[in-house]
Amino acid sequence: MITTMRSKGPWALAAGMLVLALAGGAAQLAQAMPGGGHHGGGHHGSMMMSGRLLQSIGASAEQQARVHEIFKAARDEVHQQRAAAGDLRAQWVQVFTATTVDARAAEALRQKQAVLHEAASKRMLQAMIDASAVLTPEQRVKLAEQMGKRRDMMERHHRERESGGAPKRS
Repeated sequence: MITTMRSKGPWALAAGMLVLALAGGAAQLAQAMPGGGHHGGGHHGSMMMSGRLLQSIGASAEQQARVHEIFKAARDEVHQQRAAAGDLRAQWVQVFTATTVDARAAEALRQKQAVLHEAASKRMLQAMIDASAVLTPEQRVKLAEQMGKRRDMMERHHRERESGGAPKRS
C-alpha cells in the first residue's frame, strides 16, 4: 500500500497517512466518548502511540515523551468535556424506560451526543496533527507501515474468530 502511494506522489502519501492516523484516532475517540467503547478506558489510543510502537519507528525519548504529552492532554480534555455533559447513558435509559418515550427529549439527547462527538473528534484530530509535527516524515511513513501491519493482523484474527478457528500466532 505504501509503495503504491509513493508512486502517486507526496499528496497521495499524505492522504494515506491521514487515513491511517484517523483510523487510529477513531479507536481512541471511541474510548473517550460517552459509553467508553467496549473496554471503558482509553487504551486504544495508547496502543496507537505506545512506547513500543514509537521505539519501532526510531522516535527519540524526547519525541516519545512529547507525543505522549500531546495525547494525554487531548484525552484529559475529552474526558473533562464528557464529565461536564453528565452521564449520557443514564439519560438515554431514562428517556427509553419512561412510560411514554418523548421523541423530542430523545432528539435533544442525540444532538447533545453529536456535539460531544464532534468536539472530541476535533480535539483528537488536533492531537494527531500536533504529534505528526513531532515526528519526521520518515518516522510517519514507518508509523503508517507499522499501523498497517497491526491492522492486517487484527483483521486476520477477526476473520479467524468469525470462522470458528482460533487465532494463530505468526
